[in-house]
Amino acid sequence: MFTVRNDIGAGPDFGADAVALPLMGQGGGDGERFADQWSGQLRSEVRDFIENGSDSWASLSPEGAWARQRVQDATLGGSMPYGADQQAFLDSIAPYAQQAAAKLGVAPELVSAHAALESGWGQRPLTRADGGSNHNLFGIKAGKGWQGEVTRALTTEHVDGRDVKRTENFRAYSGLQDAFADYAQLLAGNPRYRGALGVGGNAQAFAQALAQGGYATDPGYADKLRKVAAGIQARKQP
Repeated sequence: MFTVRNDIGAGPDFGADAVALPLMGQGGGDGERFADQWSGQLRSEVRDFIENGSDSWASLSPEGAWARQRVQDATLGGSMPYGADQQAFLDSIAPYAQQAAAKLGVAPELVSAHAALESGWGQRPLTRADGGSNHNLFGIKAGKGWQGEVTRALTTEHVDGRDVKRTENFRAYSGLQDAFADYAQLLAGNPRYRGALGVGGNAQAFAQALAQGGYATDPGYADKLRKVAAGIQARKQP
């Protein structure tokens, strides 16, 4: 029933020895001095953050804090860096995400992450024929039982190992409140997504349950959603 409309990635996987760091110079000089800094203690700090994600900024050296910031940014998904536009998007949907999350028994950050992933942080929304937004931030299709307004849009489905472009019918809403309410009703009322309910802030459980329920055809969907959610959650940590 559902598909992946966007091509947004969720950033690379970062192992303890694969954190991308800037070159301070070409060859020797500053580049060599930075290489000397990137040694045992810094690797240990970043490894602890990647594996545990719970250490405080105050406990890190300046280099470790800088590397931690880079790792956090890499989890947020897509090619767009997390900045003012992304925060503005999260702020704009926050009250609706909280309402939907309360009905689903999950943290608001998980709902916000799902909307961010499906809509490209609000930059690639589904639109009506007149170019206006249809407020469908979750890429929900309009099946036979849907009695509301419909928007036709091009979508990408992953079928038999290939990406296939199709034009499909999607639900359209009068505003964000209706969109988020319908999203919550869909997840709560469909037994396929039962595993996504009541998971609190567990992004892995939420994402995996949606993927297993068939929310999207992208085989990497769960991992993408988990990473976006983890990035939003990390930003809320003191």
